[in-house]
Amino acid sequence: MTDIFQADSRSNAAEFTVSEISGALKRTVEDAFGNVRVRGEISGYRGPHSSGHAYFALKDDRARIEAVVWKGTFSKLKFKPEEGMEVIASGKLTTYPGSSKYQIVIDNIEPAGAGALMALLEERRRKLAAEGLFDDARKQLLPYMPRVVGVVTSPTGSVIRDIIHRITDRFPLHVLVWPVRVQGETTGAEVAAAVQGFNALDPLGAIPRPDVIIVARGGGSLEDLWGFNDEIVVRAVAASGIPVISAVGHETDWTLIDHAADMRAPTPTGAAEIAVPVKAELQATVASLAARLRGCVSRNADRKRQALRAAARALPSPDQLLGTRRQRFDEAGSRLTRALATNIEAKRLHFRGVRLSPTVLERRIAEVRRRVVRDGERLPALFRNLVGTARSRFSRDAGRVTPAALTRRLDGHGQALRALERRSDACMERSLERREAALHRAQLRLRIEPIEENLRDRRRRLDQAERLLRSVSYQSILERGFALVTNDAGGLIRRAGEVSRGEALTIEFADGNVAAISAGGDGARSGKTSAKPPAGGQGSLF
Repeated sequence: MTDIFQADSRSNAAEFTVSEISGALKRTVEDAFGNVRVRGEISGYRGPHSSGHAYFALKDDRARIEAVVWKGTFSKLKFKPEEGMEVIASGKLTTYPGSSKYQIVIDNIEPAGAGALMALLEERRRKLAAEGLFDDARKQLLPYMPRVVGVVTSPTGSVIRDIIHRITDRFPLHVLVWPVRVQGETTGAEVAAAVQGFNALDPLGAIPRPDVIIVARGGGSLEDLWGFNDEIVVRAVAASGIPVISAVGHETDWTLIDHAADMRAPTPTGAAEIAVPVKAELQATVASLAARLRGCVSRNADRKRQALRAAARALPSPDQLLGTRRQRFDEAGSRLTRALATNIEAKRLHFRGVRLSPTVLERRIAEVRRRVVRDGERLPALFRNLVGTARSRFSRDAGRVTPAALTRRLDGHGQALRALERRSDACMERSLERREAALHRAQLRLRIEPIEENLRDRRRRLDQAERLLRSVSYQSILERGFALVTNDAGGLIRRAGEVSRGEALTIEFADGNVAAISAGGDGARSGKTSAKPPAGGQGSLF
């Protein structure tokens, strides 16, 4: 019995550790399957973990597989998982050695019902993006104050009423509506024709050409909004010479026209708010800024004037400014000589106190030599440990790295780098345009403001002179009921004794002149009945 037992214990089978077996299984599963698409029902989902990762399971009526979504991938998912929902998950199969189970690391999740449409939409999006139709560099800036807004939508829905109501409240202007069907097979062709038609209008024609176009529709399912994913619509919006605002669906709805448009609005009402500013706010802001500017200029000039006068009075003489510093410099110069002698003496005493002998030096050299020999003996073992650790790490990582994975990572980094370069160029161009526009406006203000200030000053002085002239003119006295009497020679009559009987007179009122004859004559007043003196007494001039 003893011989049999000893013979069985000696075997030629290789021995493996648990970690080695788990690693080999992990590499086998990952190499054999790679990327897979799994359809199943979400089970055991309780939301993301505190670490940001999400753990749940995919199951059907006969099997179950564990699933995990890492934190970085979970934040980028367009569709968030929910308990009990049937989905199509894309990812890689791997194993988890800690509990001896296999699982899928999910890269993307989409609803199982809309899987075909979503796949078609994603393929179309990648194709159009590769052509550069979604690049930020080709997007146009929206006009700040448009004169005409073109709207492409259904004329019978509530969307157009919401847009017109919002534009009327904020900044009333001309709204031009191009009616289209917003659901059905003809939606794409009609919307594309509307955008092209707006661009074909003559800016000086009978129908005004819009400064901005709003493509709007209410919310709906993926099938309802599918017409706005047509390639013809995306190409028409991308080729539009007029800036386009996309307002299709609600804030959570995304279509391909949103990527091609120059601006995306969450709702049709939001598109109207983006297209036009608030007129009342602009007027109030301009008035407030003008008042603040005038007050600021006046206060700044007064403050500068007062500061200049105060500085002129308080400005000290050069001797007062430099007197204290000259004194400090002389004191520092006198202390420097003494400090130098003291320092030299201290160094000399320290040097005399240092005692060096051959015995001390030999003892220190021997101690250093022992440390060097001890460290030299430890170096081979340390080197072998480092080599062994590096070799095991290299063997472990060699199974994970494949040429295909490296190629994919290099392609991804290259695309990201090219996208960043395009965005950088676009940002630089827009920054230069804004700076040139600001510089042009500043130059215009510098040329116009002095002229306007001169005109306002001259107008103010002219008004003052006009008021002074009215206050000293005799016309203001005539307005109060008085009259001016002159003779035939134009001389002024101030007293009754200066008038002879029968003399022709002219009486000037505020609204005209009247001819008269002094008492005792037969004259008349400018064609009216002649004046008759009252009975028994001094005659009337009228």
